[in-house]
Amino acid sequence: MSDLNGQADATAKRRLAKRYAAERRFRLYGASAIAVALLSLVFLLGSTVLQAIPGFTHHVVTLDFDLDATKLDPAGTRDPAEIGRADFSRLVKVSLREEFPDVRDRRERRQLQRLVSTGAAYDLRDAVLADPSLIGSRLSLAVPMSDDADLLLKGEIDRDVPEGDRRVSDRQVAWLDQWVAAGRVERVFWTRFFTSGDSREPELAGIWGAMVGTFWTLLVTLLLSFPLGVSAAIYLEEFAPRNRATDFIEVNINNLAAVPSIVFGLLGLAVFLNFFGMPRSAPLVGGVVLALMTLPTVIIASRSAVQAVPPSIREAALGVGASPLQVVAHHVLPLAMPGIMTGTIIGMARALGETAPLLMIGMVAFIVDIPGGPTDPSAVLPVQVYLWADAPERAWVYKTSAAILVLLTFLIAMNLTAVLLRNRFERRW
Repeated sequence: MSDLNGQADATAKRRLAKRYAAERRFRLYGASAIAVALLSLVFLLGSTVLQAIPGFTHHVVTLDFDLDATKLDPAGTRDPAEIGRADFSRLVKVSLREEFPDVRDRRERRQLQRLVSTGAAYDLRDAVLADPSLIGSRLSLAVPMSDDADLLLKGEIDRDVPEGDRRVSDRQVAWLDQWVAAGRVERVFWTRFFTSGDSREPELAGIWGAMVGTFWTLLVTLLLSFPLGVSAAIYLEEFAPRNRATDFIEVNINNLAAVPSIVFGLLGLAVFLNFFGMPRSAPLVGGVVLALMTLPTVIIASRSAVQAVPPSIREAALGVGASPLQVVAHHVLPLAMPGIMTGTIIGMARALGETAPLLMIGMVAFIVDIPGGPTDPSAVLPVQVYLWADAPERAWVYKTSAAILVLLTFLIAMNLTAVLLRNRFERRW
């Protein structure tokens, strides 16, 4: 009998050891999965940050300009319109010729001019318009260099490769080295990236126009999706009768939450643009399309928040004479608002990162001007990233990474806000 008990104990111990081993393996698999996910995230963010750093800086060169009054303001009226029509590009060319008087060949002059961005003339014009008293004097001004010269100075273009395999010639390299030796070249934080709109030139392109367009688009999305989503959730949860019609509506809301975003873009193209004739590539249309896409998420999150409010609160309010509408407005909705806000912010964060529906309604156009309202043509940050990623010049790679980093910052901030709101105001019943 004791042998049988001993065998049973040994069998039980072996089974227990197997269960413990299986549990350890399960924990190891889980820890390994988390480690792989974290490493992938670190690799993704690290590679993006490393490529984005060159996009936030740019090289400028200080040149001397002779602001001849006979060329800039012949009448001497100091009229901004008259000054603005002057040929500032010629002043840039004259300054470059004075820097390198030995350059006489037309081909070499063109190579010398390519070291400086076309935006140098605009910066010079803005400086003169800001202070017309400079006319007639000699001005030293730091102007942006071209994207090729900037990449060479950053080390992104290898100067040791044969001349035919790089975009910067040996003469241009020599001229750049002379400027560097003379202390005329400086690498600065490129604020133009955050203050200007899109451009054909990488060194002049910025994200401000896309950021303003994103603001108007998300504002329209919020103004439409939040009140409609909360109202629909409250009606379905508090007032709607339980029948086949409401069951059909609930099923379709859940299905709409899983519909691919490009389908909403097709809807916007067919209905809002082709049928109603709304303006193409406008934040108004983009906001309406994103609101339709965000609406199911807001409804589902709002219904969950309303369901979390204990029935005892409703019963207590009804017991003191409150009407059903007063119960919802004065008790249920304020208590459910933290959960509603969290779901709304998460839905808006999803809308911020969407590109496909906006491409379908024409927000892929090249737009330089900063939008002044929701009806003006504009781009948004995800579409701006898409456009820059498709550009052939190497400088656009760093601009794209910088724009991605800005977009990720907004997305992380919105999700972090949702988490903080949930932790700060969430009530456990």
